[in-house]
Amino acid sequence: MEPFPSSPALWTGLAQIVVFAGLIVLLARPVGGYLARVYAGERTLLSPVLAPLETGFYALAGVRPDRDMGWKSYALAVLMFSAASTALLYAILRFQHLLPLNPQGFGGLAPDLAFNTAVSFVTNTNWQSYGGETTMGHFAQMAGLTVQNFASAAVGMALALAFIRAFARQNASGIGNFWADLTRGVLYVLLPLSVLAAVAFIAMGVPQTLAASVEATGVEGGSQTIALGPVASQLAIKMLGTNGGGFFNANSAHPFENPTNLSNLLQMLLIFVIGAGLTNTFGRMVGDTRQGWAILAAMGVLFVAGAVLLLVIESGANPALVAAGIDPALGNMEGKEVRFGIGASTLFATITTAASCGAVNAMHDSFLPLGGMIPLVNILLGEIIVGGVGAGLYGFLLFIVVAVFLAGLMVGRTPEYLGKKISAREVKLTLLAILCVPLAVLGFLALAAVSPDGLKGVQDAGPHGFTEMLYAVASAAGNNGSAFAGLTANSPFWNTGLAIAMLVGRFAMIVPMLAVAGALAAKPKVPESAGTFPTHGPLFVGLMVGVILIVGGLTFFPALALGPIAEHAAMLAGQTF
Repeated sequence: MEPFPSSPALWTGLAQIVVFAGLIVLLARPVGGYLARVYAGERTLLSPVLAPLETGFYALAGVRPDRDMGWKSYALAVLMFSAASTALLYAILRFQHLLPLNPQGFGGLAPDLAFNTAVSFVTNTNWQSYGGETTMGHFAQMAGLTVQNFASAAVGMALALAFIRAFARQNASGIGNFWADLTRGVLYVLLPLSVLAAVAFIAMGVPQTLAASVEATGVEGGSQTIALGPVASQLAIKMLGTNGGGFFNANSAHPFENPTNLSNLLQMLLIFVIGAGLTNTFGRMVGDTRQGWAILAAMGVLFVAGAVLLLVIESGANPALVAAGIDPALGNMEGKEVRFGIGASTLFATITTAASCGAVNAMHDSFLPLGGMIPLVNILLGEIIVGGVGAGLYGFLLFIVVAVFLAGLMVGRTPEYLGKKISAREVKLTLLAILCVPLAVLGFLALAAVSPDGLKGVQDAGPHGFTEMLYAVASAAGNNGSAFAGLTANSPFWNTGLAIAMLVGRFAMIVPMLAVAGALAAKPKVPESAGTFPTHGPLFVGLMVGVILIVGGLTFFPALALGPIAEHAAMLAGQTF
């Protein structure tokens, strides 16, 4: 594999990375300020219209938004809401043939597929073991999947705000009101931004109709049935809420889901904008915006490094394609849309896996071995490089607890962050939260690798087939949803196993995380001293990046060595499987 550093496509791709990163930095401050006002219950531009609706919802539900919840009550509310959402979505999918707005006449999903899909959308994973346009009627897409795109994203944002309050408050018994956080996230943030984005997508050519399909005549005179539906409305929230579930099987590679380079840029911005904005919200709420910028800087270092590496790798040529007569100057165009090229495809892949979105505009299974490893590593690091809306920030804050603990050990001081002393209990709970995802990934991967039912779905032999399994399990446990689609996952073994991995990745992490939040909120703040480790400068950013890479590297390097690294060595040696 030979990179082409002087190729115009490579320089174009680098320019795209710079422009995208610059736009996100510019948006972080205003978005973060707006989010801080929303979750504080302050008046915003939309309050005259939405405040009466918010008050009405509270009255109907019997909720007092000013009543704080302790961490146990907050966690119980999250779990109850998610369980009810899963049951409702399961019923919609299982019995969609009995529901209206099913012009295609699709039948209900099999029990294991309905379970997998319900868990997937409620956990903000949006893993899809089905083709949307050949499986889901309009009611299931709208009232089932799209509704959960809003709900699961709002839950993640609420959890992030609960953890932020843990550092912002002192001597407090509560970390916020889940029902108020959930309502405000949907009403003031996700809904208005999704409406604006949907209108923009419609203007760019994305369909929004209740028609099932349209008949078209090709240039050679043949007839083709083209699926349609309410695409734009689902597309907007799938990106904004870092959900990723596509209306069509080809996801954002489909021209009706992503028709132009402008729509591609808008989708990428939507994926990152709330996650990046929450870092600024964090800085505002703890009273020091430098802390938020430091977190965003650490995220940015990891993101830019991954994006540049993936661009350089995919700008190189695949030896097998070169041997088949393909011009090596074109780079590895296999599995990529010509209208986006290598630059926009690799940038999209980095963004969607850094943000636990899962939407794709290229086939990750067709990347070169080390190229496919980059999005895989983004997922395995814990989905904290911006991460899912809310989930990325609270995951990053857990790593901060580990980093300040290690820093305290190095200088012989009790670890602290933002004036909060970090005790052994918080460190143990933090490690429990961080390690539950590797346990789910490596445990189920080991089971799949030795199970006949697990191996049945693998398309390729050798290291690439192993990577297909590793990517699927990591994507599920990391609540990402993208895939090396060479794996056929629509079987009882994979549907059930991946659903369990999604549940572990979401809820086994948030319960100890909320326990940490409750403990920190109850603590007083101690004033800074000469020995306080600064957590807003380049040294802390470097420490955070190092801790994240070391934890991910030590945990998953053996699996990566058996998969993409072994495949890369075999490719260089000319071996095939």
